[in-house]
Amino acid sequence: MMMSNLKLGVDVIGAHNLFPKDGQGTSNAYVELYFDGQKHRTTIKDRDLNPVWNESFFFNISDPSRLHYLNLEAQAYSHNRSTNGRSFLGKVSLSGTSFVPHSDAVVLHFPMERRGIFSRVRGELGLKVYITDEASLKSSAASNDHLDNLDPAIPRAMKVEHRSDKRHVFYNLPNSAQEHQQQHPQGHNQSSSLAAEQDHHNEHHHHYVPKHQVNEMRPEPAPPSKLVHAHSIASAQPADFALKETSPHLGGGRVVGGRVIHKDKTATSTYDLVERMYFLYVRVVKARELPIMDITGSVDPFVEVKVGNYKGITRHFEKRQHPEWNQVFAFAKERMQASVLEVVVKDKDLLKDDYVGFVRFDINDVPLRVPPDSPLAPQWYRLEDKKGEKIKGELMLAVWIGTQADEAFSDAWHSDAAMPVDCSPAISAVLRSKVYHAPRLWYVRVNVIEAQDLIPTDKTRFPDVYVKAQLGNQLMKTRPCQARTLGAVWNEDFLFVVAEPFEDHLVLTVEDRVAPGKDEIVGRTYIPLNTVEKRADDHMIHARWYNLEKPVIVDVDQLKREKFSMRIHLRVCLEGGYHVLDESTHYSSDLRPSARPLWRQPIGVLELGILNAVGLHPMKTREGRGTSDTFCVGKYGQKWVRTRTMVDNLCPKYNEQYTWEVFDPATVLTVGVFDNGQLGEKGNRDVKIGKIRIRLSTLETGRIYTHSYPLLVLHPTGVKKMGELHMAVRFTCISFANMLYQYSKPLLPKMHYVRPFSVMQQDMLRHQAVNIVAARLGRAEPPLRKEIIEFMSDTDSHLWSMRKSKANFFRMMTVFSGVIAVGKWFSDICSWRNPITTVLVHVLFLMLVCLPELILPTMFLYMFLIGLWNYRFRPRYPPHMNTKISQAEAVHPDELDEEFDTFPTTRNPDMVRLRYDRLRSVAGRIQTVIGDLATQGERFQALLSWRDPRATAIFVIFCFLAAIVFFITPIQIVVALAGFFTMRHPRFRHRLPSVPVNFFRRLPARTDSML
Repeated sequence: MMMSNLKLGVDVIGAHNLFPKDGQGTSNAYVELYFDGQKHRTTIKDRDLNPVWNESFFFNISDPSRLHYLNLEAQAYSHNRSTNGRSFLGKVSLSGTSFVPHSDAVVLHFPMERRGIFSRVRGELGLKVYITDEASLKSSAASNDHLDNLDPAIPRAMKVEHRSDKRHVFYNLPNSAQEHQQQHPQGHNQSSSLAAEQDHHNEHHHHYVPKHQVNEMRPEPAPPSKLVHAHSIASAQPADFALKETSPHLGGGRVVGGRVIHKDKTATSTYDLVERMYFLYVRVVKARELPIMDITGSVDPFVEVKVGNYKGITRHFEKRQHPEWNQVFAFAKERMQASVLEVVVKDKDLLKDDYVGFVRFDINDVPLRVPPDSPLAPQWYRLEDKKGEKIKGELMLAVWIGTQADEAFSDAWHSDAAMPVDCSPAISAVLRSKVYHAPRLWYVRVNVIEAQDLIPTDKTRFPDVYVKAQLGNQLMKTRPCQARTLGAVWNEDFLFVVAEPFEDHLVLTVEDRVAPGKDEIVGRTYIPLNTVEKRADDHMIHARWYNLEKPVIVDVDQLKREKFSMRIHLRVCLEGGYHVLDESTHYSSDLRPSARPLWRQPIGVLELGILNAVGLHPMKTREGRGTSDTFCVGKYGQKWVRTRTMVDNLCPKYNEQYTWEVFDPATVLTVGVFDNGQLGEKGNRDVKIGKIRIRLSTLETGRIYTHSYPLLVLHPTGVKKMGELHMAVRFTCISFANMLYQYSKPLLPKMHYVRPFSVMQQDMLRHQAVNIVAARLGRAEPPLRKEIIEFMSDTDSHLWSMRKSKANFFRMMTVFSGVIAVGKWFSDICSWRNPITTVLVHVLFLMLVCLPELILPTMFLYMFLIGLWNYRFRPRYPPHMNTKISQAEAVHPDELDEEFDTFPTTRNPDMVRLRYDRLRSVAGRIQTVIGDLATQGERFQALLSWRDPRATAIFVIFCFLAAIVFFITPIQIVVALAGFFTMRHPRFRHRLPSVPVNFFRRLPARTDSML
C-alpha cells in the first residue's frame, strides 16, 4: 500500500439540538474541520437547529508514522449575516488513535464540548471518520488553508504537538512492516512493548515468540502439590475434586508462591509459563534431478524422515523429478532413542515403494537455533544409495534443534502426536496446533414498514399478504395483512445475526395467503449487506423504497401496461453498538461492541500455559486396550486456540503457551479438553472430557497461578472426574488506571440499555450466533467442530434442570443467610436471652438516636474493618467448579436423566407423565408463594382504597393523629420510644399477635375475586 495515497476522510452528517445563537431561537450553522495544518468548511444551513449536511472532506496525511499524535477537531459556528461574524456552537476533538479503515467506520454522534468555562453549548455532531488509500480521491484543496493563515479566533491550542512521553497504541493501519517498526520509540516502556509484541503475534497467528535461553536448567524435584479449597468450609467438596496448587519448574524458573525464582539471574525468557521442550526440526523443502525409477520414465517421489521408531512421511507427487514439499517434522528430543537422523527419498508404487536415496545426519552435530534468530537456511544434500555411494539427485533440507518457541512449531508434524499406524499427511493435518479467529458478528435490524402497488395473481379478491425475511438459515415472518388498497402496512422489526465477511444476501419476499397452507409469491427483493448502513448508536436510519421483482416471467405487453412496479418500504441497518452474545452472559469472554471505533484500549495481557494432563480416562479402544487422543481448546474473546493432538497417551504433555489481549476484567477464560474423533472412522464426534473456567477479575495482576484442575463432568450416572489438567495462568496489567476505570462502566455496550432486547430475542439471537461461529470455524483446517463450539459456549445452560433449580435455590438461601442471622440475633436481643448484650445494644441504640449523624459513618467504618479483617483470608487461587454448590453429589438418577434428555423429549410417555406431575407439584408450591406475596401487597393497597370502609376510616384517622404527634414530638424521641418498645422485656410481651398485625391481616385482598 502506497503511503502517499493515505488520506483521512471525514463525513459531516449532521447536528442535533444545537444552541440558538441568532437571537430568534435558531442558528445558521456550519462546521470547520482542522487536521494536520489543513482546514475545510461545510456549507451554511440557515435557521436550523438540526442541520443535515452529508458532506465529505479528505485530508492529506503527510507523515503516517505520526498519525497517532495528530488530532482532528471539528468546530461548529453560527453565522451572523448582519455583522458577518460568528458565534461558537461547540466542538468535537478526536485523537489519531480512534481512526479506523473505511470498512470499519460507522457514523458516531459526539456530544458538543465547550471551548471555555463560559461557553454555552449543547447538542450532538454526527461524524464518520476513516482512513482510505484510494488514489482517485483528491484532497479538498479549494478550502485548504495552513494553520498559520487561519482565523485569529481559532485557538492556538489546536496546533499539534509531538509529545514523546505519550504511549503508542497500535491499530491495523495500512502501514508497511518497515514503517510499523519505525513507530516503536527508543523510550518505549515495557508494558507497551509487550502489547506491541502481542499485536505482532496476532497478525502472524504464531505462538508467543520469546527470547530464549541456550543453556537448559537442570530440573529439580518439584515439591508435592498442595491441596487448596476453592470455597468456604461450608461448601467444601471431596479432596479428589479440589484444586491442587503446584510449584513446577517452568521456562523462566521455579514457580513458588505465584512468583518465578530464577536460578540464573542474567537469563530471562518471555516464554516462561511452560516447561521448555527440545525438538529436532527437519524441514524438507524440495528435490531436483531425481533418478527415473519407473518403466514409464518417471518417478513418484515422497520423503520419509526417520529417527529411531518414529517416522514422518511427506505427500507424494506423481511423475515429477523436481518436487517441492516444504513440510516440517518435529521429533521430541526426550523420546528419541537414536543418534542418527535418516531422510529417505522413495518412489511410490502399488505393491512396494522403491528406494531412491537417503541423507544421514548425526543428531549430536545438529546446531541449536534460539529465537529470535532468523530461520536456518536450507542446503542442498547429495543423495546416497544403500551402499553409501553418491547418486544422481539432490534434496534441500534444513535441520536444527529448537523448542516450542520456534515459529515452525505450530505447522510441524510432531512425533509425540503421530498415529502409530497411519501417519499420512491427511491425518497429520488434524493433529496440529492452531490459532483461530472467530468472525466479527453484527446484528441486522430490518424494519418492514409497508408495501404499495401490489399486483396479486387472483384479482377477484383482496390479497392477504405478509413479508418473509430470510438471511442465510434465519427466517422470520410478519403478521398477515389484508391489502384492500393494494397496499399493506406492518411496521414490524426483525433481528438477524451475520458474520464478516458478509456472504449471504438479505431476501425479503411478499407472499399472498390464497388458502390455508397455500401461499403464492407476489414479489421479492435482494439486499446485499455490503450496501447496508452501519450505525453505532440509536440515531434514526433513513427508510428506503425497494422494488419487488416478480418470481416468474410475465408477458411483455402486460409489463408495458403496468406503469408502476411493486415496491416495499424498509429501514435496514447493521447494529454496531451492540455486543453480539455468542456465549452465556455469565461466562462471557468478550463484551466489546461490533463497531470497531467503539473499542477501548486493552488494559492487560492474559497468558496461558497448558502444561500437561494426568489420569485421563480412556475414551476409545485401540488394539484391545483403552486409550485417548486428546487436545485442548482455549477460548477468550474472538481468539480460539487449539493444542496439538497427543495420540495414544493418557498422560500427555502439551507445554504450549498462548496470549490474549484483555479489554475488560469481568470476563472468563474457558479451557476444554477433548478426545479427537477424526482419527478413526469418518463421522465420529469429538468427545468432551472436561472444562475449566477462570474469571480474570479473581486474579492478581502479575501473579503466576500454577494449579492442577480436576476435569469434572456430569454424566447420566453422576459426576465423574475425568483426570486433571495442569495449567499456568498470568494476568499482566498494562494500565492500572484504565482497569480501575472499567469498574465504573456498564458491563455491556450502551445500546443494550438504550434499546434492550427481550429475553426471548436474546436466546434466539444467541442460538443463531453460536451456529454461525460453529459454521465458520468448522471450515478451518483442522476444523473446530460444532460440538466443541457448543460445549465451550454453554449453549444448553438455559434449559430446565431440577438439579440447577435446587442449586440456585440454595445459593439464594446462602446469600440471605446473613440477613437471616441478623434477624435471629435481633430476636435474641428482644427476648433478652443475654441481658448484658441486650443492655449494651440499648445503649448503642440510644447513642445513634441522639447522634444520627454517626449512623452512616459507623456503618461504613464497620464494613471497612470487616474488609481489612477478611484481607488476611483472601483466596490465593482462582475459583473452580464445586460439586457441592452445583448439587451434583447426591442428585437423583431420574433428575439426571431428565437433565440429559433432548429438547423436545425422546423419553416414553409414562416417564414424561411422571416428570410432568413432579414439575406440577413443584410449580404448585411456587404458585402458592407468589400468591401469598401478592396478597400482602394487595393488603397494603387496601389501606387507602376504601374497599373495607371501616378499616380505611380507622387508618385515615390514625394517620391524621400520627401527623399531629410527629409534628409536635421530636423525631429522636419517637424513634427511641419505638426501639425500646420493640426490644422490651419478655415480661411485658403477650403471646398473641400485636394490634397492628391483627389489623393488617384483616384487610381485604383480591383472592376472593379469583376463579
